[in-house]
Amino acid sequence: MTTTTRLYAAVLLLVLAPAASLSAQKKGKKARAPKAPAAAEVVPAPAPAPAPAAPKAKNLDELLTQIKSGALVGKDELAKREAEFLSAKDKQKQMLQEALKREEELVARSVAIEHMFEANETKAAELEELLRKRLGTTGELFGIVRQVAGDTRGNLSDSLTSAHIKGREKFLEDLAQSKKLPSIEQLERLWFILQQEMTESGKIVRFEADVLRGKGEAQRAEVIRVGSFNAVAGGKYLRWLPESQQLAELGRQPESRFLGTVPALEKAKPGEAVRFAIDPARGSILALLVQTPTRQERIAMGGEIGQIIIGLGIFIAAIGALKLLYVLLIWLLVAAQRRRPEKPGRNPLGRVLAAYHGNRNADVETLERKLDEVVMREASGIERFTWLVKIGSVVAPLLGLLGTVTGMIATFQSIQLFGTGDPKMMAGGISEALVTTMLGLIVAVPLVLLHSVVRSIGRSVVDVLYEQSAGIVATQAEKGLVAGTKGGDTAGEQGGAAA
Repeated sequence: MTTTTRLYAAVLLLVLAPAASLSAQKKGKKARAPKAPAAAEVVPAPAPAPAPAAPKAKNLDELLTQIKSGALVGKDELAKREAEFLSAKDKQKQMLQEALKREEELVARSVAIEHMFEANETKAAELEELLRKRLGTTGELFGIVRQVAGDTRGNLSDSLTSAHIKGREKFLEDLAQSKKLPSIEQLERLWFILQQEMTESGKIVRFEADVLRGKGEAQRAEVIRVGSFNAVAGGKYLRWLPESQQLAELGRQPESRFLGTVPALEKAKPGEAVRFAIDPARGSILALLVQTPTRQERIAMGGEIGQIIIGLGIFIAAIGALKLLYVLLIWLLVAAQRRRPEKPGRNPLGRVLAAYHGNRNADVETLERKLDEVVMREASGIERFTWLVKIGSVVAPLLGLLGTVTGMIATFQSIQLFGTGDPKMMAGGISEALVTTMLGLIVAVPLVLLHSVVRSIGRSVVDVLYEQSAGIVATQAEKGLVAGTKGGDTAGEQGGAAA
């Protein structure tokens, strides 16, 4: 029984060579077989011919049929092998000896390979330690070189100098990712690129390049690069796109006081000094200036209330300006009339004098009432619509306060709906609140000054009218008093003569 089992195992070992080899390697760790030479040759057992590939099943029924037929074929092959094994009884002992011999050879080879692996592992560790000692600080130096190459590549990718100096990024990227020690040529080229960037940062260079216009089309244009700070073309500022490595016009140009310096730079001759607005932050400040809203955009932030304030301010300012011109004209005419009191003109003081000349023979009380009537009528005309300017100066800041309230209401509504995570959601309401307050004050302050000037000039004219009226009445009263005194003296003289 034992011999038959061993023979059957030997046949299976010959048929399944990989399984027998794996079993021999596992048993080699426990068995103490003599050491065989490392170069021992092992002749593998002939492998059975591969079975023809079954056609691919198109559906589940065909798959089930193939599985059933495969199981039957497997049983037939097993029965065939068993019949062959029983028919070769005379060769069973020889096959068993060959199988045992091959097992010993495989175990010996496994032990040899294991010893060789341990020796190589020890030698590799020794070589790594020797390499580390010989490199010393050189390894740290080369690490710094790779780091500098990576940082330089990022800086050059964002630099304006890359607009016309090409081919540097690929070399720096390969050097930064390389695991080998850099050569002298690579170190010298890295040094050259760093020095080149520093040199180009202090130059003003003209070159031809493709520029992306506002609609996205690329046009060939002459570009002026001012160091690594700014680039201009066609009277406009450009920006550098690191992603596409292209120059593009700013979608929105800065204010005219900055943009106006570009033509002078484009027309400048070599060696000529011109005034040019440069961004020392390499585009950061320019980007902030571009995002700054214009005057019209700020006014639009005020919303409907801001438009009402502006409309009210323009209307009241127009009335105040006309009123100011009117009182100035009246003041000039009154001043001229004071120098010619004998010729009354078409002005408030002339009409007061005309009233005096028309009532010269009236008594003092009547004349005084006539003059007061004319002065009051002229004062009412001079001060007409002055109150409107004052009301405008008071209403404008109140409307600004109303805009502040509505803006804060809008802000709190945004907070209630979207939270405080995004400040831009609250910017609209806050802008409306601040802009309306600003517009209200901008309108109110000039109107207050305008009202004060108009009122002051009008009051001075009215004061002149009252002054002249009082002077005329006083003169007329003095004349009547003198006339009465002379009449009394004459009557007394006549009475004495009669006596």
